[in-house]
Amino acid sequence: WARKGVPAPESVAEHSFRMALMAMMLGDRQGLDPFKLVRMCLIHDLPEVIVGDITPHDGVSAEEKHQRERVAMETLIRDIPDGKTYLALWQEYEAGQTPEARLAHQIDKLEMAIQAAEYQRQHPDIDLSEFLDNVESTITDDDFRTMLDVIRQDS
Repeated sequence: WARKGVPAPESVAEHSFRMALMAMMLGDRQGLDPFKLVRMCLIHDLPEVIVGDITPHDGVSAEEKHQRERVAMETLIRDIPDGKTYLALWQEYEAGQTPEARLAHQIDKLEMAIQAAEYQRQHPDIDLSEFLDNVESTITDDDFRTMLDVIRQDS
């Protein structure tokens, strides 16, 4: 959002909180563990506290990004009781191999699309279409695709 010039963009906390609310509602609907899904959404971007929000425009490879974030996550949980539980949950999200992790990734993209549509309405002079285009290939759930269609129509 900052790269595009959106004034006062959402924080990582705002993004993660809206994701958690979405997970709470959509996890039940999908027949998944909503508590696990909410926890995953709340910690998925936690390493950004240290490494920042590394985007494809930053010229950092996916492997390097993951390495930096893993080290940051290990640092953040080091002195927390049951910290390894949170590290494992974050790693599960990163791997994207469980139903909850796959849904959390889609919630992440859907939240980004919602935010892009909101910013587009507030700032019609800023072209945010790349954010909506970016989610097209990652959202595969039928309910989420329907929501994305509504978001696109409203923006």
